[in-house]
Amino acid sequence: MNKLFILFILCLSVNTFAQDEGESSGPVFNLFKSKTYVKNPLDLRDPFKRKINKKKAAQTNAKNRELGLYTNFSDTIESKPVESIRIVGVMIGKDRRAMAKVMSGQKLGTDVFYIKEGMKIGPNGAEVKAILPGGVVLVEKIRNVYDQDEYLETVLPLSGD
Repeated sequence: MNKLFILFILCLSVNTFAQDEGESSGPVFNLFKSKTYVKNPLDLRDPFKRKINKKKAAQTNAKNRELGLYTNFSDTIESKPVESIRIVGVMIGKDRRAMAKVMSGQKLGTDVFYIKEGMKIGPNGAEVKAILPGGVVLVEKIRNVYDQDEYLETVLPLSGD
């Protein structure tokens, strides 16, 4: 009984001492008070969601506006297979461009894609090496059966469709 009473008194004195230290603006207690206060807990980030960099997206949009690129078209030619691409027009000049359509089944699609030199096309990443008056030259890097790098050249001719 005596030990229990001494323990009770000791706990009360420690609690009183800690409250006195907190009120006298001790450096340790003020440090913890400033770090543990949350103004709005709903503004805290969800640790299971990926952080989105809004500045990078805004910079990309600003850069596209400067270049005059305005589009809401989400489908790109980079994901289409090379076998289904048909070249319908070529623009020769300082900035060479080719206009392409993608076959959907047996019909030619209605969407026109613009291709420039250096672009990667198709799932294997065939690079557009040249745009000529007769068509487009693609170069694709593959691994052959001997585990060596091999380059395949593909010419997509200008079609009259």
